[in-house]
Amino acid sequence: MKLFNTLSKQKEEFVPVDSKLVRLYTCGPTVYNFAQIGNFRAYVFEDLLRRWLKYQGFKVKQVMNLTDVDDKTIRDSQKEKMSLKAFTTKYANAFFEDVDALNIERAESYPNATDHIDEMVSMIQLLLEKGFAYKSDDGIYFSIAKFKSYGELAHIDTKQLKAGASGRVLSDEYEKENVADFALWKFWDKNDGDVFWETELGKGRPGWHIECSAMSAKHLTDAFQKGKFHSEKFKTLDIHTGGVDNLFPHHQDEVAQTEALVNKPFAKYWMHNEHLLVDGKKMSKSLKNFYTVRDIVGKGYHPLALRYLLLSVHYRQKLNFTFEALDGAVTAVQRLNDFVKRLGEVNASKGDSVSSIIEKAQKQFEVSLDDDLEISPALAAIFELMNSINKSMEEGKLHCAWRA
Repeated sequence: MKLFNTLSKQKEEFVPVDSKLVRLYTCGPTVYNFAQIGNFRAYVFEDLLRRWLKYQGFKVKQVMNLTDVDDKTIRDSQKEKMSLKAFTTKYANAFFEDVDALNIERAESYPNATDHIDEMVSMIQLLLEKGFAYKSDDGIYFSIAKFKSYGELAHIDTKQLKAGASGRVLSDEYEKENVADFALWKFWDKNDGDVFWETELGKGRPGWHIECSAMSAKHLTDAFQKGKFHSEKFKTLDIHTGGVDNLFPHHQDEVAQTEALVNKPFAKYWMHNEHLLVDGKKMSKSLKNFYTVRDIVGKGYHPLALRYLLLSVHYRQKLNFTFEALDGAVTAVQRLNDFVKRLGEVNASKGDSVSSIIEKAQKQFEVSLDDDLEISPALAAIFELMNSINKSMEEGKLHCAWRA
């Protein structure tokens, strides 16, 4: 089994840190609105990865975080005049409804950022002690100059990029053309309203990037003991996944702040799925080509047709969503369903066997998915199997009960 590792930019044989347990961290949604279909491309890809690892005999422990405190959740909860908790719970529940509708297996854990403030504070304190972080007038920042390998995961040359304002970026998200010290802890200001925590760091809230470092370490390693971070107990994660839009700055910043503390690789394999386009364009509300799972279902489509479409293009290729393609997915899913139903009615004549047909399809299916989840030839093997079985029925080599 080989996976494309973003860090090395090549396919590598998959060998987990432990013999059979795969510790998988997947960046989950920011629960400030309904997740759009581009988000679910990532979640469907990660579901395929999870299922294939299990198929190959691995035990999987998957953690997917829920970002329930950041710039966007605070901004939009205030607009709705709702508490942060009530606001984010509404969209977290909607997310799980969509997950189930798309037949995505539930992860073992879905930690909320707001439940891990103590863990984040502990990591930030250690970063301050080690000299990787410093206090400013508006927060506590990570100094990327102190982390010599900054940029290696995202394959960016920091010397060729422009710095953010004053060499620091307070915002959770910033452009790829910028490179700057990023906020670990943001001191409270009036725009935060009633969203803050009184801690040893001061009154404030965490930055986005430290949230994932803390939650992954908490739920996939033994690094936290009684809320305190112990660097020596951290064990490198097996796989960290997310959309390519998370690669920089989010994942690069996760690497920097975590590896600065543990002095070992944060994750062994990094996997990123490409963007989803709509009619060849970036999805945006201004272009009126922005869709959620609910929008698609509201137009009369079954969610499993959407799942098929999101699954049908290799995760490292851009996927162009069109309603024509979705109609094609409807047809494909119907063919699969009809075939499965027909198989239940087959009576094989004595001496007849389809084992060779099945073995050929299974081998091609396995070889394809073992090659960095190459889904297209895997699906081709399934449809070739269907055609072969149907042909055998038509030639009388197999008999259907309904024909008797």
